[in-house]
Amino acid sequence: MILSISWRNVWRSKTRSLVILLAIALGIFTGVFNYAFYNGMAIQRINSAISTEASHIQLHQKGYLEEPDEKNYMPNAINLANSITARDSVKAACARFIVQGMIQSPTTSAGIKVMGVNPDKESQVTNLYTKIIDGAYFAGIKRNPVVIGQKLADKLKLKVRSKVVITFADAAGYISGASFRVAGIYQTSNNMYDNTNAFVRSEDLTALYGADSNAGHEIAVLLNHSDDVPYILSDLKSDYAQLDIKEWREIMPEVSMLESSLDISMYIFMIIILLALTFGIVNTMLMAVLERTKELGMLMSIGMNKSRVFKMIMIETVFLSLIGGVVGIIIGIVVTVATASSGIDISIVSEGFGAMGYDSIVYPVLKIKNVVDVVVMVFVTGMLAAVYPALKALKLKPAEALRIDM
Repeated sequence: MILSISWRNVWRSKTRSLVILLAIALGIFTGVFNYAFYNGMAIQRINSAISTEASHIQLHQKGYLEEPDEKNYMPNAINLANSITARDSVKAACARFIVQGMIQSPTTSAGIKVMGVNPDKESQVTNLYTKIIDGAYFAGIKRNPVVIGQKLADKLKLKVRSKVVITFADAAGYISGASFRVAGIYQTSNNMYDNTNAFVRSEDLTALYGADSNAGHEIAVLLNHSDDVPYILSDLKSDYAQLDIKEWREIMPEVSMLESSLDISMYIFMIIILLALTFGIVNTMLMAVLERTKELGMLMSIGMNKSRVFKMIMIETVFLSLIGGVVGIIIGIVVTVATASSGIDISIVSEGFGAMGYDSIVYPVLKIKNVVDVVVMVFVTGMLAAVYPALKALKLKPAEALRIDM
């Protein structure tokens, strides 16, 4: 009986109810779609960090990450990478020889990180070869090919087959270098990465530096599944205790922080939306209570106790919240599904997002957990918003309420 009365009361003033339902639906839709949008951004950034930049796990000499020193390399890096590749759950491993140097074009120069890699091995560990937008991945140039980022190419005014000079300090501390030709130009979602990383063949770089061709500063390890990271990391730390072995979250803490802080950020965002909606719900229900003062007084005078009146007002408010919330969630899911395949183009602000490593096209991803969280928050909001109007109704005195001329 209370449920049916509460349902009828919701629709006594259709215009007012529809306005607050629309406000709730739009607010919840905004929250749900923002969940999906930022989930998509975070997932893309994490996937990009793993597949293009860091891989799942990296091995270095002790102290190298804290203070990168070209002399602090692993003398048997390539053999070590090959033995790691043979492990179960490991998709591929690649050794890299890294030096800090300068790249000079006919017009200007810039500081860069020179990455000496085996092109075939590197293409198994990262997807950089798929990011080539001009030229080819180490193909077309016989002697000293180099692959550079689009941002660096623009800065140095370079194109494919342009000649550059790369210089750095060799093993003896003397300035060494050579002429290279641009074989390919790549473009990732991370502008900073594109602007500071140049890739050459490891045999070319080690020969110039004066190190053995088997040497490397870094071994990147890509696994078949991200879920295997803790187990492989533990095994590698046990087998190679003399090395510094870290997973991608430790190597790229800013990306790891994005992963861990996303839920907190979205909870805060949803709480702000629901707080704003709470005031609207409270205002609507308070008006409904005041308009029905005489009616509520009559109900109490014929025997409806205060607990039933309280329950009736609470149920009315929960009805409003849940209907608006469900409509908002459905709209959010529909819009997310509609944009998930084509993506949302944010290229108008891609320069700013690119500086932080985000793609210019975002593919929203909505998780079931997010929907459940929103449903719970909407229900709790409805319950909290109902308390004040319901208490206001309990304060009515039947005799006085019946004398009010509405």
